[in-house]
Amino acid sequence: MSSTIKTALVAFALIGGTLAIGASAAAEETRVVVAPGGIAFGYNDGYWDREHRWHAWRNHEEAEHWRAENREHYYDWKHDRDRDEGWHANDRYWDRH
Repeated sequence: MSSTIKTALVAFALIGGTLAIGASAAAEETRVVVAPGGIAFGYNDGYWDREHRWHAWRNHEEAEHWRAENREHYYDWKHDRDRDEGWHANDRYWDRH
């Protein structure tokens, strides 16, 4: 094999390994991007922010991450199941912290 081909194969192997590591690290990172004011109540179909605006989760991982950190304010059903559409007007827990 010529040295040019060997060099090219080594370069491709290094680039491929670097890309695989980067993709793996990116896949493990989950961030929840929250509207100003923060999330008030989370549901499996989205969340209310503290300004009483409804948002859908960007993906399943975002919902799971928020639920794991905020179990006391996450409800595992669709928000419209409740009469108040899931907005708990009398539970402004964020004002008590």
